[in-house]
Amino acid sequence: MSTVGSATTTGKKRKRETSKLRDETQRKTKSKKNTAPSEDDPQAAILLLEAQILESRRNYNNITTLISTVKQQDAEEDTAVLTIVALCRIFCRLMASGCFVRSKATPETEVVIVQWLKERYQEYVDILLADFLRSNTASKQNVAFTLLMRLVEQESKGEGEYNWRKGLLASLVEALLLLPENDPIRQEYAEKYMKIYDDLRFYTLQSIAAYLTGDHDTATQELITANSISLLSALDKIPESNDAPGAFYGQHPAQQKHQLYSVTAHKRQAQEAWLATLRSGLSKDQRKVVLGMVANRVAPWFLKVEMLMDFLTDSFNVGGATSLLALSGLFYLVQEKNLDYPSFYHKLYSLLDVGLLHSKHRSRFFRLLDTFMSSTHLPAALVASFIKRLSRLALHGPPAGIVAVIPWIYNMLKRHPTCTFMIHRETRDPDERKELEEGGMEDPFDMGEEDPMQTGAIESSLWEIETLQSHYHPNVATLAKIISEQFTKRSYNLEDFLDQSYTVILNAELGRELKKTPVVEYEIPKRIFTESDTELGPLGVLMTKVYELS
Repeated sequence: MSTVGSATTTGKKRKRETSKLRDETQRKTKSKKNTAPSEDDPQAAILLLEAQILESRRNYNNITTLISTVKQQDAEEDTAVLTIVALCRIFCRLMASGCFVRSKATPETEVVIVQWLKERYQEYVDILLADFLRSNTASKQNVAFTLLMRLVEQESKGEGEYNWRKGLLASLVEALLLLPENDPIRQEYAEKYMKIYDDLRFYTLQSIAAYLTGDHDTATQELITANSISLLSALDKIPESNDAPGAFYGQHPAQQKHQLYSVTAHKRQAQEAWLATLRSGLSKDQRKVVLGMVANRVAPWFLKVEMLMDFLTDSFNVGGATSLLALSGLFYLVQEKNLDYPSFYHKLYSLLDVGLLHSKHRSRFFRLLDTFMSSTHLPAALVASFIKRLSRLALHGPPAGIVAVIPWIYNMLKRHPTCTFMIHRETRDPDERKELEEGGMEDPFDMGEEDPMQTGAIESSLWEIETLQSHYHPNVATLAKIISEQFTKRSYNLEDFLDQSYTVILNAELGRELKKTPVVEYEIPKRIFTESDTELGPLGVLMTKVYELS
């Protein structure tokens, strides 16, 4: 019995050992399955690697594995996107837990780990900036931009004052400047971040100024200049006062007198960014874009608006519509900022050339001219020069341009009654009158004089307008007669005459209702080339000569 019992006990022990060994083997097998990334489920594999990294620093090498996965050329887009999102979560958690911070008391082994983490982080950021943000795929671009802004936020929340100049934001701004023109990512950054957060705006302006002053090849310089204008032109709202609470993307500065709280500091950074842009060599189209928003989005950011004078003066020398826009900017500085520019009307007068009334920018010119000449305190001699010169140009202008000149002259005569002597000036001396009637007189107006104060127009008359009263186009002739009538109308709305063209004038004539049917007498000829059956007519003789010469 004892022998049997001993055998039975031994068998039970062996069964228990065998069962225990089998359970341990299965547990190890399951552990190996859970540890190895699944090829069938890449998302689960990425999440597993992420969990292991956050679980223990012994698994930091998994970061290298994830980065290698992103770098693989044959990696699927979904897998790459999942990987960079996981890496963003990893680095944000590590930064939040202080793993990127080192101090003098940090052991040497810890310093090596921190340095290694910073190198892997920089490698990851370079991938986002170079491969994903510049990708042709919109989804990859959007994901990369969102992650980069998340990393910027996390970086700025570290201990102590964050160094924005050496941080991720500066690299992101450079990448945005190197994106193709009209890229939606740059517009999204301007609308959702730069315009809203004071700290992002301040350091973005700082980065733009620093990057534009670097050395670049011609093509790169043109690209970053165009993109700089795109970013800067989005800033349509200027901080009003230092007391206004600002919105910050990162931590609020601890110092009460920090530059982020200063409107002057913000304007100074914007001024430097604009000056760097203007000095980078603008193309003709870029110059027009900047000139078009000088009054609204450029000059308000300048602490010293006189620094724009050189740019506006150089732009005037370009000619054409650019000169007109430059004068508009100069007029804004003179009118709103009280800057002294004595040669303004001299330059404006020089734009009245023979091609003005034929130009496609004619309407814009007359709108601005009406604004420039709106003051009632302008010298009569100067006003007379503008009136006289435009009257002379109207003699050779198209009807669509003449119909804008005449109402403008009417308004100027109403605004400056002293110039009405140009309409009708009687000669009291009988001898002079007799001399004028017999031999006429020479017009004292000097068309070639460049100084509007020295043309002698105030001594002349508007005989050109009287000549236009006999113009071949009935609309022009009728409109010109208003100068000879009593000035009962207070003024004409110039907008009603600016957008005229040959098509508009022709359609107006064709659509006009006839009060009286015109009498037309005609006779249908029986012959064209001959006068009789045997003789050729004048047209027949002419056609014969043409045939012989050919």
